[in-house]
Order: sequence, then C-alpha cells, then structure tokens
Amino acid sequence: MSNTSNNHTSEPQASQQKTPSSHQSRQSPTDSDSSATQSRMSPVQVLREARAQLAELTGMSVETVTSFERTEDGWSLEVEVLELARVPDTMSLMASYEVDLDPEGLLTGYRRLRRYERGRADGHRSGGR
Repeated sequence: MSNTSNNHTSEPQASQQKTPSSHQSRQSPTDSDSSATQSRMSPVQVLREARAQLAELTGMSVETVTSFERTEDGWSLEVEVLELARVPDTMSLMASYEVDLDPEGLLTGYRRLRRYERGRADGHRSGGR
C-alpha cells in the first residue's frame, strides 16, 4: 500500500515541478531590463498594441495610422478614428488622435488633435481651424 501511495504522490510532484520551471522561464524575459524589451518590440507590434489599447479605452476603432515614430520616452503615433458613422460615408465624422506609448508598448496618453468629415480636404496642415 505504501508503494501505491508513493506512486500517486510522485506523479503530482513531477507535474508540479514542471509547472514552476515553465512559469519561471516565461518570467525571465520580462524581468530583463527595459532597453532589451524595447529592442525586441517591432514597429508592427507597437502599432497593434496602440490600436488595441486606444480602441479599448475609447470604444472607437482605429482606421489608419498616419504618423509613427520612436521617441526618447517610447513611441508616438497619430491615428485616424471613426467617431460617428453617417450616410453617406463621406459625411462620417473622423478624428485624428496623438497616441503616446512607453518603450514596452503600453499606452501612456492620447489626445484628440482635430475632428473632420471624412469627405473634407485636409485643412489642418495648411493653417485650417
């Protein structure tokens, strides 16, 4: 009987031993310094993170990324968002947002730069309102 109980206890112990070691291996890359993490994030990953986080916070989906750059503090993007759908689509209300992310791709802030109808010419760059 003691042999049987040893077999039952050794199996869970073996699976318990595997779980913490696999958990530890997943933690070790995130425990490394942030500069290593920053160099591993590709621009595509940063764009995906920015779009997903902004959509979650605002409830609006990002249609286009119009500007993207790495800064001293992480990343800065300008994105276009559909704020209000109208018929016809050229009358839909769009907005341009500035989105800031830290080096790990976490959203640190955003602000609306302007609102416009989808069908309107871009007056923002040439001294518009």
